[in-house]
Amino acid sequence: MNDIQLQRMHTGKGFIAALDQSGGSTPKALKLYGIGEDAYHNEEEMFDLVHQMRTRIITSPAFSSEYILAAILFEMTMDRKIEGKFTADYLWEEKGILPILKVDKGLVEEQNGVQLMKPMPALDDLLARAKEKHIFGTKMRSVINRANEQGIKDVVAQQFEIAVKIAKAGFVPIIEPEVDIFSEDKAKSEEILLREIMAQLAVLEPDLKVMFKVSIPTVNGFYGELQKDPHVVRVVALSGGFSRKEACEKLARNPGMIASFSRAFTEGLSVGQSDAEFNKTLHDSAKEIYDASVV
Repeated sequence: MNDIQLQRMHTGKGFIAALDQSGGSTPKALKLYGIGEDAYHNEEEMFDLVHQMRTRIITSPAFSSEYILAAILFEMTMDRKIEGKFTADYLWEEKGILPILKVDKGLVEEQNGVQLMKPMPALDDLLARAKEKHIFGTKMRSVINRANEQGIKDVVAQQFEIAVKIAKAGFVPIIEPEVDIFSEDKAKSEEILLREIMAQLAVLEPDLKVMFKVSIPTVNGFYGELQKDPHVVRVVALSGGFSRKEACEKLARNPGMIASFSRAFTEGLSVGQSDAEFNKTLHDSAKEIYDASVV
């Protein structure tokens, strides 16, 4: 991390493109792109295909710093190259886009209405490799399904424990406690979540910087207090299953929050499109998400 990158993330206009589908979500991402499971026979072939998809997205002229601040990468994408450069170097040096790495290893079974992150015994080694590959920040996701006080407290405590370690290693961690958008008590979950987050921030060392990736809140402007905290570089929103149109409409009602969309960002892209069609679809998507992020 350097000061130029930190300042760009803190004050720059744009959004974060989430391109971090991992092993479990890759088949669905490929299927939406028009590549069925009959097109590959093993994980290696599957990951080759998804890297081709990500390379097509990242090298597109529509994928530019005019609209995009950062991109979240899967570990295997970090280790691969685009046009002769490791992906993170290509993003920053050729595109002016900050590289962020997904570091979690998935979720455990639900308990107390939430899903905590699986253990990450190899995190130190992963962070060492990330530093070598010039990664700016990290991202890790938990899920909140119900407004359970203990469960949400556990989610936030786990996220902060690991985030502090990541921040002390020289990265800006994105803490992602996703609240299920279809939860019947979503608003109550968000109230508990914000309270727990603010309590953790209150005892965080003054020089540590973090980001948050949250579901678009039920109450417009709900995370305004969080956005003002001196530890917080940025608060970004996940689409959580909404269509791009609906996610953008909801995001625009929350000034200061920016998007970090995955499926909603790549919505409409297809392997069968000509380069012109592909680039136009990607440009229109980036412009729509950008506009919702800079209100």
